[in-house]
Amino acid sequence: MERTVNRAQILTTVNTPATAPAYAPVAVRFTDREYLSIVYRTDPEALRAVVPEPLRIDPAEPLVRFEVMKMGDVTAYGPYVEAGQAIPVRFGDERGEYLHAMYLDSFAATAAGREVSAYPKAMGTPALHAEHAALVGTLDCGSVRVATATMGYKQRPLDPELAREQISVPTYMLKTVPGYDGTPRVCELVRTRITDPVIKESYAGPARLQLFAHVLAPLADLPVRGIVSASHIVTDLTLDPVVPVHDYLTEEDAS
Repeated sequence: MERTVNRAQILTTVNTPATAPAYAPVAVRFTDREYLSIVYRTDPEALRAVVPEPLRIDPAEPLVRFEVMKMGDVTAYGPYVEAGQAIPVRFGDERGEYLHAMYLDSFAATAAGREVSAYPKAMGTPALHAEHAALVGTLDCGSVRVATATMGYKQRPLDPELAREQISVPTYMLKTVPGYDGTPRVCELVRTRITDPVIKESYAGPARLQLFAHVLAPLADLPVRGIVSASHIVTDLTLDPVVPVHDYLTEEDAS
């Protein structure tokens, strides 16, 4: 008698390929996650063009946070590097950040971030290292430089509580799953946050940021109009699962 994989077995298959999944279905802990974060001013019109309702920006403070994160050790994924942009927003009375774009050098982490959660991840080549007296973060798309960030290396201590607040703000993302007819099957605004950071090191200092135009990594569409602040943080943490807060198919906020 011929046998095939039964329904119960299929329902335990969390991702593809079924016999060699792209990522492991395990709880993930980040150890020695190193952040370079630069907050800068941009054009309000540029923010309005990318931030989805019902999130709201502050037109008087049109800010973006460019960050490079070097993951020292991650459960099931190992070390990798990530870079991207987050935009300060409000959802109702809550202040948070909208995750606009993320670029990684790990396919497994990219696939899991998009499928299990709603992180706007794509493949790229970010890097973070100390060079002479500067902390240097870069992002390349193929052979083309997309971003270069520099910060004075460990020049001023940053209050660990301020560092904890900075990386623990609620974050919002769009979760979209297309149907086979081209219309969305799932279209939600979701929320997550970090709730258990262990701050190991935290510094502030002067910084500079250059963004270069690229059609597949359009970070420069949010142009740099002035640096507001910069931080360098090393931490251990866990990301909470995402929860839906607004369903665009029904135009209802989750209760």
